[in-house]
Amino acid sequence: MERILIENPTAEAKAFASLCEDMSRRLKATPTGMCPVSMTLGMLETCHAQSCGKCTPCQIGLGQIKTIFNDILAGKGGEKAVENALELALSIKDSADCAIGYQSADLVIKSINAFRKDYVAHAETGVCSCGMEHAVPCVMACPAHVDIPGYIALIKEGRNEDAVRLIRKDNPFPAVCGYVCEHPCEANCRRAMVDAPLNICGLKRDAVDNSKFIPAPPKYDSTGKTVAVVGGGPGGLTAAYYLSIMGHKVTVFEQRDKLGGMLRYGIPDYRLPQDVLDSDINYILGLGVNVVLNTSVGKDITLDELKKKYDAVYVSIGAHDDKKLRIEGEDSDGVISAVTMLRAAGEGNPPEMKGKRVVVVGGGNVAMDATRTALRLGASKVICAYRRRIVDMTALPEEVEDAMAEGAQMLTLAAPERIEADENGKVTALWVQPQIISRIGDDGRTGVRKANKDLVRIPCDIVVVAIGQSIHTAELEPDGINTKWGMIIAERNSFVPGSGNVFAGGDAVSGPATVIRAIAAGKVAAANIDEFFGFCHRISVDVDIPTEPVSNTPPCGRVQLASRGIENIEGDFGIVQDGMSGEESLQECTRCLRCDKFGYGAFREGRKEQW
Repeated sequence: MERILIENPTAEAKAFASLCEDMSRRLKATPTGMCPVSMTLGMLETCHAQSCGKCTPCQIGLGQIKTIFNDILAGKGGEKAVENALELALSIKDSADCAIGYQSADLVIKSINAFRKDYVAHAETGVCSCGMEHAVPCVMACPAHVDIPGYIALIKEGRNEDAVRLIRKDNPFPAVCGYVCEHPCEANCRRAMVDAPLNICGLKRDAVDNSKFIPAPPKYDSTGKTVAVVGGGPGGLTAAYYLSIMGHKVTVFEQRDKLGGMLRYGIPDYRLPQDVLDSDINYILGLGVNVVLNTSVGKDITLDELKKKYDAVYVSIGAHDDKKLRIEGEDSDGVISAVTMLRAAGEGNPPEMKGKRVVVVGGGNVAMDATRTALRLGASKVICAYRRRIVDMTALPEEVEDAMAEGAQMLTLAAPERIEADENGKVTALWVQPQIISRIGDDGRTGVRKANKDLVRIPCDIVVVAIGQSIHTAELEPDGINTKWGMIIAERNSFVPGSGNVFAGGDAVSGPATVIRAIAAGKVAAANIDEFFGFCHRISVDVDIPTEPVSNTPPCGRVQLASRGIENIEGDFGIVQDGMSGEESLQECTRCLRCDKFGYGAFREGRKEQW
């Protein structure tokens, strides 16, 4: 009567699943800068425990590598031990019976190749050569190195104005970043080891939304030096802000009639209201920054003229050019780039889409902005076509989720093949080639290849191309600015070699990137232009950070910003996400582990008070 029984999860199985989940959280929250030898050994031991024991290379070989690693950590064996570990791993990779074995060996190979000097240092001295410039993971992960634990502690005490002042020490766009930052800081938040990362971006917005008037920061005495900033986007305005504080006279040249760059002409109002953007810009201009609008450097005035007139020039132009699909029919009437579409919407002259069927091609944040904007412009149907899967989209997950919630359809594993037009040259359909998921590349991204399926016809009236942006640097090249693949060649300190007095950063150097990376580039440029002039002005703020008592910080859920319900989306460009309530903000602040005071922050540069 008991030949087979219904199997219920045992207490042991539940406990083991919980252990695996805890380990997964810890691995995801591991900050860069940790000892690579110790981390690799820990992962190697996990891999060894997962071995079935069938084949000798996996079961015995991985165990031998573990022994070598322990010797390396103890300072034994020298460089020869590192070579032995690498040689053994290569052998296991070639001879293991299954992926469990050879992928484990590959992990060791990648680690040794990437961190050889750290392995050798350990094997010869027993001490790791790696080290973190910043002790606090979230601060290190933020490109601008904003003092995140500091401003969260201030928000917790209700000192929102001081929190905003502390943010501005490293980032003069606290309001903008509170609404649209991609928050890389949250990826390394150590709170994830307990439950989930803090909603750092949401707390920044809470501080800005609830702060009162904040006077301009004090400035150093005038140096008599002048700087021309080419581009009035976040990177250029950041450099202008800090250079002004340092006492230099700054003039910003902007080709459009308003400042903001892609913040104004690339991000829709439902994500970043104009008054929020203007609040940050006006604060920067309040330091006495001069602005010359409707002026294109390279056409209306040459870069060479700026170099002669000003003591230094900072080029921070954005990625305003679009990339082409390079398929048949792309020149048809009804094909528009996402950059052009969003720029027109930002200028108050959006394309006519009411009642139209729209297909957006792409899977990044710009594609989501175009998709959601098309819905607000009255499109009858909006489909976002992407050649990979939803999980492979580079757009923020919340942006994809909101787009679908608002009525957009996601057509994945569909690569554009050609655009069909009628006898008048107007778009009638987009033909896509179905794809099949393929091998994972060295960059970690899953590839795709053509599936053995027929082309699919998607009837539409408008095709919006959102597959990437490029930099327009052609007008600068005649003035001696060297470029590669359309981007300016600059050193890590932002100086353009051979230019005399030109610096460059942001999208112009790195290619299309995030807002916070443009801000970080502007900060770097300001510091090095100041050094170029022979000064060493320091940027600091007179804010005292509250101390934090030791607490047990029990597990607690993360506060997520809620999206308001939209009954009729056409014409509704009002902000979508609601901010935190006072209760939510206080609870989220309480979750902070204060890594600036505990952990590494207790003894390894927990806070940088100036730069």
